[in-house]
Amino acid sequence: MVAKVYIVYYSLYGHVEKLAQEIKKGADSVEGVEAKIWQVRETLPEEVLGKMHAPPKTDAPIITPDELAEADGVLFGFPTRFGMKPAQFKAFLDSTGGQWRTQALAGKPAGLFYSTSAQGSGQETTALTAITTCSPWYDFCAHWLYIWCWYVRDGASEGWKPLRYRNFGRGWLETAN
Repeated sequence: MVAKVYIVYYSLYGHVEKLAQEIKKGADSVEGVEAKIWQVRETLPEEVLGKMHAPPKTDAPIITPDELAEADGVLFGFPTRFGMKPAQFKAFLDSTGGQWRTQALAGKPAGLFYSTSAQGSGQETTALTAITTCSPWYDFCAHWLYIWCWYVRDGASEGWKPLRYRNFGRGWLETAN
């Protein structure tokens, strides 16, 4: 039997999307795991995105709440917005009321990954506020994975190195492009 892992992300500038792609590579390398990348719907108008110099969205499919319930496990990824997940991701999670009512997500393991622009940019509170959004799902929330560490770009190479270890989530520190 193949375990379906959904990697669901929101990415304004592409940093979180890069993380999602790397996570998919890792998940796909595990025998018996099939990973699929999804993005949540953009809520900002094109005019605003243009003023923000946001690149075009990729062709990753837009997930619906019903599709979320098809996964055996889920990893959620998003950038930090003032110590919280962005409104686009919250809007998606808010749309899962039907799955909460039917317990369609109960018992599914879930985890987080996210990106911040600086150390101390709400890294800890981003994970904590994301978890509270899912607390009504009870069993779903009870299976969150807490096995993460921070990474930062190593200026001497193109690689990434551990920034420091914490129990709050997998974080990525992205400096200016």
